[in-house]
Amino acid sequence: MSLGMAKTGQRVRVVSIDAGRSLQARLSAMGILPGVELTVMSGGARGPIVVAVRESRVVLGRGMAQRIDVV
Repeated sequence: MSLGMAKTGQRVRVVSIDAGRSLQARLSAMGILPGVELTVMSGGARGPIVVAVRESRVVLGRGMAQRIDVV
C-alpha cells in the first residue's frame, strides 16, 4: 500500500520508494528511507500528509506520498 492510503495515527514501515533520483534524494534528506518507521499524524482524502519521522514532523504532498510503499 502507498503512504497516501495510510490512516491518521497508523504506524507504518517504508518498504520502497518508486521515484527518480531527485525525489529519492529529497526524501532521504528528510529521513525517509526504506526500513524507517513513520507515524501518520494527519492526512485525509485531500491535501498534504504529515508524518513523524524519528523526532521530526515532515509534510509530504499527496503525489510524493503515493510513491512511497509502506507496510
